[in-house]
Order: sequence, then structure tokens, then C-alpha cells
Amino acid sequence: MEGCMRVVALAGGCLLTAGVMLDAFQTIILPRRPAGRFRITRMFYLATWFPWVAFASRVKNAKVREQMYSIYGPLSLLLLLVVWALLLITGFGLVYYALGSPFVDVFNHSHRLVADMRSDLYVSGTTLFTLGLGDVTPTTYLARAITVFEGGTGLGFVALVIGYLPVLYQAFSHREVTVALLDGRAGSPPTATELLKRHAYPGGEVELIALLAEWERWSAEILESHISYPLLCYYRSQHDNQSWLSAMVAVLDACALLITTIEGPQARQAQLTFAMARHALIDLGHVFHVEELSRHKEEVGLDRLPPEAFAGLCAMLGGMQLRLCGDAQAMERLTAIRMLYEPHAHALSDYLRMPLPSWVAEAKKKDYWKTVADLRAPSQDGALKLYVSERSAAVHLEDLEH
Repeated sequence: MEGCMRVVALAGGCLLTAGVMLDAFQTIILPRRPAGRFRITRMFYLATWFPWVAFASRVKNAKVREQMYSIYGPLSLLLLLVVWALLLITGFGLVYYALGSPFVDVFNHSHRLVADMRSDLYVSGTTLFTLGLGDVTPTTYLARAITVFEGGTGLGFVALVIGYLPVLYQAFSHREVTVALLDGRAGSPPTATELLKRHAYPGGEVELIALLAEWERWSAEILESHISYPLLCYYRSQHDNQSWLSAMVAVLDACALLITTIEGPQARQAQLTFAMARHALIDLGHVFHVEELSRHKEEVGLDRLPPEAFAGLCAMLGGMQLRLCGDAQAMERLTAIRMLYEPHAHALSDYLRMPLPSWVAEAKKKDYWKTVADLRAPSQDGALKLYVSERSAAVHLEDLEH
């Protein structure tokens, strides 16, 4: 009976150690989307994200709820490292037990199952974290070899963690810089109509093309970094009214309008940006296995832009002095291109609990972008002059959240 238990322990220990090493390799080192539904990292996030969402969704205060969502990303990273370490300790401990617990331990004189396992786990833990206390010594050459191997594994594990964290936070910071820059160009939260409105000035077409080119590159960087490190998708922006998902969808909305409804030289760059952003959106959906959810959203037909809202959208775009195609099929073309990305955006929004932007910006009592724009107003003779009124001088250009 004891022999069978040691054989099972050897198989289980080898599977645990190999599984953790493979999972850490795929998560940290491998520069592509990890494969397999039974990976430790994936099961960890399935076991923690949904309970976290269920608990946070019961919080009525929106700011507190969003704060709880923002905590999950960094906290889950630390917990994942702890899980890896515990599984490695357990795996090597099972291997030591399968070898007959070949150690001299002053606290273990009975050599019973529980006492042996305590010694094995203790040796495994001190060896993995490279403590080297020396109070428990191996008695066979094989146990010495495995102890050395575990010490090297622990040293490599620590080195990977030290190198992993800066890469993650550098990618997160690089992502958020572009999202923050969209605040002054498309509002907060960003919308497609506000993006087009703030570029409806002489020469604005050139600036809009440059902006779309920047977002084409940003989408490619998201595709490269967030596919390799899906954990970054859980990291939220510093402001509650911003997120990488809402920014991407707002740019996709603007590209859809430029491609199907609005005439101008921006259409070519809009096509390129749309293709790259949609590619990143769909691939991220594959990472989190929300394909079924996106197909359900497509069948249900959730409409962010119903016909009555489209009429208001066209009226607003017409008031911006932008050239419209003006044909009756504009609504059909826009609906067709929206179906290429909106179901995937809805699926990711539901999974990550990140709201999608609206098509038309809501009216605000204090629009600080408008306040800054009004500081430069035309004089009576048509020349431009700078002025600061008593009312606008008293306005502080602080963040709306503070």
C-alpha cells in the first residue's frame, strides 16, 4: 500500500513541477498566445475573476466598485506567483516523499507519513527559496541531485519574476499614454462624434490622418503585448471614465463613420486603422475564449446606434461642416461594418466589466476642452486674439474626477 502511494506521489510530483514550469514558460517567456484550456494560469483566472466580479458587482457605489475592479489586476499577479511557488514546493515535496523521504531531520524520529511529508515539504520550501539552512540533510546522491535542481529552479523562478514585472508595467504605461492623449481629442469618455468634431477645422483632416496612423500602431502594439501578456487586459486606467477598450472602440466607431458615411482623404487611413484595431479586438477575444459570447451578442443584436440615434448623429455631423455621402444606404453600410467588431467588443466588455462608449457624447455642464477652445475667439474685425474673461479665468482645468 505504501509503495503504491509513493508511486502515485512520484507521478503527481513530476506532473506538478513540469506543469508549473511549462505554464510559467508560456506565460512569461513565450512571445505568443498560450495554447491549452487546462493551463494553470487560465484555471487560476477562471477561479478568481468570476468570484471577484460577483462580489464587486454587489457594491452600489460606482467609484468603489471600479476601484475594486482596478485592484484585481495587480493583486492577481502577486497571487499567481504565490500559486506557482506553492505548487512547485508541493511537487518537489511529493518527489522527495516518493524517494522514501531520504533526509536526516532532528524533528522527525517516527518516520510516519505525516512526519515524512512535513520534512519533505520543509526541505522543498527552503530549497526553492534558496535559504540553505542545512538543518535537514539528504542521505542519498539522488536526493542531493534533486535538491540542487530545485535550488536552481527557485533561483531561475526569482530571476524571471524580477524581469517579468518591469516588462508588464512598461507595456501598461506605454498603453495608457496613448489612451490619456485621446482625452483632449475625443473627450472623456471618448466618442466617435467628439473625435470628428474636434478635428472639424481647417487642416483638421491632416491631423486626423496622423491620429489614426498613431492608433493603427497602438493597436499593433496591443496585439503584440496583450496577446503575450493577457494579464494586462485586467489592468485598468487611472481614471474611471477611461479604459483601453473604450478608447479602441471609439476609434473603431470613428473609422466606421469615415469609411461608410463621410467623404474625404481620411478614408484610406481609416481602413488601415480599422483593420488593425479589429484584428487586435478579435484576437483578445480568442485569448479569453469569449467567442461563444460574441456570437450570442451578434444573434441578440445589441444596438448601440438605433435608427433614431443615427438621425441625430447625422444631424450633428452635418452641423460640423463635414462632407457626408448623403445617400439612403449610409445607415445600411454603417450597420454592416459595425457588425464586424461590435459583437466582439460587447463580449470583451461583459467579461472585463469595461463599459463601451456611446456614439454621441453626453452634454456636460463643464466642458474644459470647450473652455480652453473659447480662450481663442474671433474679434469683431475677423482677426484672432487671445482673451481671458473673468468667468473663464476662474475655471480650474483640473480632472473632472477630482
